[in-house]
Amino acid sequence: MQGNLRIDAALTSDGLLAADLIGVAVFAASGASAGVAKRLDLFGIAFVGFIAALGGGILRDLVIGAVPPLAFADWRYAVTAVAASLAVFWLHPRLARWRRPVLLLDAAGLGLFTVTGTLKALDAGVPAVGACLIGMLTAIGGGLARDLLTGEIPVVLQRDIYAVAALGGAILVTILRGTDVADPITLSVSALLITGVRLVALYRRWSAPVAAP
Repeated sequence: MQGNLRIDAALTSDGLLAADLIGVAVFAASGASAGVAKRLDLFGIAFVGFIAALGGGILRDLVIGAVPPLAFADWRYAVTAVAASLAVFWLHPRLARWRRPVLLLDAAGLGLFTVTGTLKALDAGVPAVGACLIGMLTAIGGGLARDLLTGEIPVVLQRDIYAVAALGGAILVTILRGTDVADPITLSVSALLITGVRLVALYRRWSAPVAAP
């Protein structure tokens, strides 16, 4: 029985690592795409991709006291971010339009990072409300930094359903963990749901209320 528990724990850990690295890759690609659109040089594209991919995770790790952050402690994170950024740099002539790839990659990263960020906060003993906020910050931190570096008004500060989608997803993950049904399949569905909400909100032009002029 104990052996089975250790195997299950290892599989869960491996699954979280894989999801985390996929999130790093898609957010790095999102950041690099934005850098290409702004005509940055190779270093600038790699830097924006790195920050977009790992900025939220660094913030999460500092908040939960996991130092040094995984972005610096585990070489796989930095290598994944830089490799994805360089891939976008070299392959960008094959992409005819940039806005749609950036938005799609950003939505995918939002879903993946919300799930992994919330789970890591819960595993660190953070209470449910705090874990939800940390999950949201993990998801939006990289995109916020990306937009600031490329001279754009951060999406999270505009009317788009962005941070709200991340917060709702973090709440869902917290509930699933509390009811002991947070297996890899349900967590994957949660990430897809967050991504879907973000994409549908863009397509339907849903927005949060703004103050009257």
